[in-house]
Amino acid sequence: MQHVAVVWQLYLFTRSPLSLGLLGFFRVAPVVLFALGGGVIADAFDRRKLMLVSQTVLALVSLAFAVTTALGWASAYSIYALTFLAGAAVAVDNPTRQALVPLLVPRKHLSNALSLSTLAWQLGSILGPPIAGWMLATTGMVPIYLVDAGSFLAVIAALLAMKHRAPRGATARVTFRSALEGLAFIRRSPLILSTMLLDFFATFFGGSMLLMPIFADQILHVGARGLGFLYSAQPIGAAIGAAALSLFPIPRRQGRAILFAVASYGVAIAVFGVSPYLWLSLGALAWSGASDAISVVVRVTLRQMLTPDELRGRMTSVNMMFFMGGPQLGEVEAGAVAKAFGARFSVASGGILCVATAALVALISPSMRRYTVLPGGESRVEPTLEEQRTASV
Repeated sequence: MQHVAVVWQLYLFTRSPLSLGLLGFFRVAPVVLFALGGGVIADAFDRRKLMLVSQTVLALVSLAFAVTTALGWASAYSIYALTFLAGAAVAVDNPTRQALVPLLVPRKHLSNALSLSTLAWQLGSILGPPIAGWMLATTGMVPIYLVDAGSFLAVIAALLAMKHRAPRGATARVTFRSALEGLAFIRRSPLILSTMLLDFFATFFGGSMLLMPIFADQILHVGARGLGFLYSAQPIGAAIGAAALSLFPIPRRQGRAILFAVASYGVAIAVFGVSPYLWLSLGALAWSGASDAISVVVRVTLRQMLTPDELRGRMTSVNMMFFMGGPQLGEVEAGAVAKAFGARFSVASGGILCVATAALVALISPSMRRYTVLPGGESRVEPTLEEQRTASV
């Protein structure tokens, strides 16, 4: 709900695709600046307590959106500033959250648990935008920001009720060297690095959600109410994909599953970019959401399985620079291309380049194509035919 309100408010202030794209820059800049430190903190301290702090900060940011809007102080500059502050909190919250999950669930159920986590997130993303679109058209922005600020109380209550406490054993020290250990681990793990690069470039080229007000207003002519439905379509597809993965096993050849899902996402984004009809646009967005959810769950499972607990926060912080940097910088790129060539061309060309990215990674990363998870939960990179013949000799 907050996201829809912020994007629409910024659009009303500026009417500029480039200004909408710049919002992505102010989201990703604090992640680039603070993510490594956030990962070290997540590995050094009680992750549950850290989330209590980060969630409180995010609640206060939502409250600040409400106050500045109600008093008439809001502007494009205040939106950018509060977005930057929220990004700094996310730089700590995200690695902490992802590093906490594997400590709460048995290893054999991790992929199903991650699917349920994705499903819960997507359900919120489905319900929020249409409610926000209705409220934008009837009550205005301030109630949306107030509801969002209040919603953090539920998250904080859940954290307080959680029985988990910090694990025993050695923890990371909050030093620059500890941050570099996370980078060194990624460099020694080509499979993890491949998924991060794929994530970055696919979402960089496929990022176009900040252009949604232009599609709602100028292309599909559905206004603020329709904007909420456009924002909900992708999460609906994602929820279906995540629900399927929570009920059924992930495909055994997980590397290939990631590549196919990313390519499917790109095709769907390209279809949305050229669609002249609301029903086709909603269908393409739902298709892209399902593809993205499958890709996300498989990628996150792969990384969590291959990363030791003492490095999970730092691995996630490095990954956050990729998976948040890609779409947010992609929004800046999409805004600039849309300003020069139009919103349709920006989105459609990005989808095509996303497919090309998946094909390139498949070509240059054989280990990604051959990555397989065995029935007992152990993973391996399947040998080539030549390696099998050599081993048999």
